[in-house]
Amino acid sequence: MTKKSDRRRHPRVPVINNIVEPIDLVYTDESTGAQTAVAAVLADLSLSGMRLVSFLKAPVAGNMEISMELPPVGKFSVKAKTTWVRQKGPVYTMGIEFTEIHGAVASKIQAMAEDFSDCDTRILLKLPEVCVANCRAHNLCNKLQKDITLFK
Repeated sequence: MTKKSDRRRHPRVPVINNIVEPIDLVYTDESTGAQTAVAAVLADLSLSGMRLVSFLKAPVAGNMEISMELPPVGKFSVKAKTTWVRQKGPVYTMGIEFTEIHGAVASKIQAMAEDFSDCDTRILLKLPEVCVANCRAHNLCNKLQKDITLFK
């Protein structure tokens, strides 16, 4: 059986910190032009997509545009499609695949995911200095090994 991580094309960065306020995603259905706002929590993010958690079911659309703001990246829009929606009680978990993303945004997301993955490697190798001052994922990190003094 193939693990999910084996099928992923890009490393992911879990989005754990700074999520007290939900992210407002605005979906624009390209075929109808109708806009739907969905309050969601971003669970993880990669160059190819994201996983969201919401109490509102997101539209399952073939093509849509999503506008959002994420502190390490800033305001950005991507063209995307919903690839799956799972419901457990009143909570929906959604997989969103990016179909078009601006190069600068893609670079920032990829850099965050790579730094987060590098940190995991340093933890697994039990290196003495896990957290590094130039980590581009530090805004989203809540690992026990995080050295907050590096980022003040």
